Amino acid sequence: MGEPITLGPADAVPDQQMKAFPVGPSHIAVARLDGELYAFDDTCTHAACSLADGELEGATVVCPCHMGQFDLKTGEVLDGPPPDPIEVYRVQESDGKLTVELD
Repeated sequence: MGEPITLGPADAVPDQQMKAFPVGPSHIAVARLDGELYAFDDTCTHAACSLADGELEGATVVCPCHMGQFDLKTGEVLDGPPPDPIEVYRVQESDGKLTVELD
């Protein structure tokens, strides 16, 4: 596993919300659902839209551009048009910060 990367303060992501954090040249989105955290690539595999700008429907994120849907637990495409799944990552809250493991 890779070295954990600090994304930002844990309170930056309220319950039932998402936020994207810059990590190198890309962004990782974090969603908090009923206290559970999910981290995933912020970029839709269809049209490169920010998923954090979309909507949460339970553990599903809906892309704001063309309504593609991804499972936040697995990254699997649940409804088209995205051709490929998104990467999901281990995320945790520790000492008031959000950290993610990319590998």
